[in-house]
Amino acid sequence: MRAFAIGAGAALLAGCTTSQQDQPAELVVTLTGLQEVPGPGDPDGTGTAQVRVTPSNGQLCWNLYVREIAPATAAHIHRGAAGSAGPPVVTLTTPDQAGRSQGCAAIGQELAREIAWRGYDFYVNVHNAEHPAGAVRGQLRGTAIRPQPRQRDR
Repeated sequence: MRAFAIGAGAALLAGCTTSQQDQPAELVVTLTGLQEVPGPGDPDGTGTAQVRVTPSNGQLCWNLYVREIAPATAAHIHRGAAGSAGPPVVTLTTPDQAGRSQGCAAIGQELAREIAWRGYDFYVNVHNAEHPAGAVRGQLRGTAIRPQPRQRDR
């Protein structure tokens, strides 16, 4: 009986932890050429990105806008802390001639949880022919979206 109670308690705790880790997150970033590692990136390049990740269904959506760079050839989310380069983990659609890219991608739930809860360990960068390692870059920042409390009926 005691083992059952301990097991049930552990399962309940695991369920609570999982639901918290599955909260959606809204992450934002400002991209600049100065942040590109290893540099140099485009000194005039700038941009912004919004990333929304939903760990419960492994979905990542983005809205990316870059300006003052030569036409983009690729865009990614990379694993890597500020000041370090890392491997790409999510391929984003390449920004169009106006510098815009938006869309959604299916990613693994574990990666989605990592990005949602440790966004600062990931960055967005955009590549072009002049800067094949990256023209602009920005470290993700943000937080999980907390559910709004329900208002009582009056």
